[in-house]
Amino acid sequence: MSSSQDLTSARWVKSSYSNGDGGDCVEWAPARVATSAVVPVRDSKYPAGPVLLLCPVAFSVFVRAIGEGVIPQ
Repeated sequence: MSSSQDLTSARWVKSSYSNGDGGDCVEWAPARVATSAVVPVRDSKYPAGPVLLLCPVAFSVFVRAIGEGVIPQ
């Protein structure tokens, strides 16, 4: 899998796990999953910053861990 992708046209969606006080802001680009089999994830406070490219299984585990409180919100 390539470690770089052109994400300039990606449509980012803020996670429902993000809080409204400016912290813990996670965004993902769901349309990329169908076209590249990876889930781009970034910190919405730093949109020009680094992007994690997770396989769908790793993304699912990540989301579940947040929901279960394994990863603090």
